[in-house]
Amino acid sequence: MSAPVIVAAARSAIGTAGRSLAGVTADQLAGPVLAATLDRSGLAPEDVSDVVLGNCMGPGGDVARSASLAAGLPVTVPALTVDRQCASGLAAIDVAVSLVRGGASAVLAGGVESVSTAPWRHWPPVDGADPVRYERAPFAPAGWDDPEMGVANDLLAHEAGVTRERQDEYAARSHARAVAAREAGAFDAEVVAVAGLTRDDRPKATLTVDKLARLRPAFRDEGSVTAGNSCGISDGAAAVAVVDAATHERLGAPGLRILATATAGVEPSRPGRGLVPATRIALQRSGIGLDDLDAIEINEAFAGQVLACCDELGVDPLRVCAEGGALALGHPWGASGAVLVVRLFHQLVGSSLPEVRRRRRPEVRRRSLEGSLEGRLGLAAIAAGGGQGVAMVVQAC
Repeated sequence: MSAPVIVAAARSAIGTAGRSLAGVTADQLAGPVLAATLDRSGLAPEDVSDVVLGNCMGPGGDVARSASLAAGLPVTVPALTVDRQCASGLAAIDVAVSLVRGGASAVLAGGVESVSTAPWRHWPPVDGADPVRYERAPFAPAGWDDPEMGVANDLLAHEAGVTRERQDEYAARSHARAVAAREAGAFDAEVVAVAGLTRDDRPKATLTVDKLARLRPAFRDEGSVTAGNSCGISDGAAAVAVVDAATHERLGAPGLRILATATAGVEPSRPGRGLVPATRIALQRSGIGLDDLDAIEINEAFAGQVLACCDELGVDPLRVCAEGGALALGHPWGASGAVLVVRLFHQLVGSSLPEVRRRRRPEVRRRSLEGSLEGRLGLAAIAAGGGQGVAMVVQAC
């Protein structure tokens, strides 16, 4: 069976929590992104078999369904909300791939997070006491080692021997790359205006290694993780259109063929490692080697976490997030995995799209792969709370 193909991809600008998108709910964020993705795909609304969105902290009630209706899709199109924590957006696209392989002709998939409008949650009162608010759901059962994300990834960096200096250097580079890409118009074709916002809030042109070096550890007294080499808490949405081979041929558009996906688990106490086994499995399933990849998008939750994973995988960190990642752009949890795929789509396929063909003409290395078309190759990978990871290997076609 021919592999499913992504034929369109879009995202909102990413807003820092409490700032530019502070009053925009999850369905209001995702609705315009879904509508734009549908419009760019060349599909008619009635062509869509399903909508799948990742979300972590929304109001419940099936955010994907509400967003689908907000996008103007017919009431006959069903929708599913997926929660795999930070990997939810990429997991939602993986679900869409399975739906297409199972017979659906077209699925819209991605993720959304509106941290700014997320409802507060409380544990119920015990013995007449007041309800107790909690900041996050537990990622593991009672009695398991379940540290806060910052602590867990500080420990991961320490155990992997990743120095503070490397982390600050990586974080500064992510911001510099994102600012340069933004100024060059690299994000213009992928960003959909939502609530008037068309530029990511977070990238800082003046952030330097020297400035980062002045920051105190954020999670452990002797730690190396700081507010500067960690991602920002953010609002945002991203979506792609996944179609079967026949629909792709009918549309006659360039796209990303999904060669392989993988999901894996690791110790919940070190959740940032989750992308390592997922990446290895996805590459093995695809028959692709790390050296063959033209673009690598790894979610930058923490610089130390990314560097630890790169070291374990044997990836040169300079190859990761060539136009900046979540350290600079922000990390809207339920959407971040989908943002990675949107970024791959516009890096690997963007020069073939009519609206950007004249502006961006990156060199295309061609190679022949048995059973598939020639084209540039990409990897998206993300870790998640609870000790999980999701990875996807794609090829421009």
